[in-house]
Amino acid sequence: VPRHPDVLVDPVENVLAVIARCRPHEQALAVWESALRQGLVVRESLRLLPLAPVARVLLEECSLHSDSGLETVIPVRLRFLRLPIRQQVWLAGHAVDFVIGDRLVLQVDGGHHVGVQRRSDIAHDARLKLLGYHVIRIDYVQIMTRWSEVHDVIVRAVAQGLHRAR
Repeated sequence: VPRHPDVLVDPVENVLAVIARCRPHEQALAVWESALRQGLVVRESLRLLPLAPVARVLLEECSLHSDSGLETVIPVRLRFLRLPIRQQVWLAGHAVDFVIGDRLVLQVDGGHHVGVQRRSDIAHDARLKLLGYHVIRIDYVQIMTRWSEVHDVIVRAVAQGLHRAR
């Protein structure tokens, strides 16, 4: 978007274009999804701009279902499984963060999953298990610094067929 040379602040669209070129894919995608989710830009308007190919890829990959950057990286990191990964699916009275395949639930816990929220999460996990779902619950530290451990648990669950309806 053209900007007058005396203006110090770029439009959001320009910032997103720079981020697409300068940041790793996961980080750029998290920023793009956040801008769309917060209504700072509109997908249809972005499609009309002369975006670079890397920005076009980000635009098409953006989901409005991620509640955080943590939730943005999960589908990117698990794409190699070639399984359906659905976000914000309503099950047993609550939304779950991800359903991998038919029955593998992946819940991402932020810092607010304590006290009453934590007790509610535990109760919901129990209801899901009684309905035949398999629940894996992970947090920020695991996603950002111990991904290899999370990856190992998820691929082992898939290898055991825990993602399939029985």
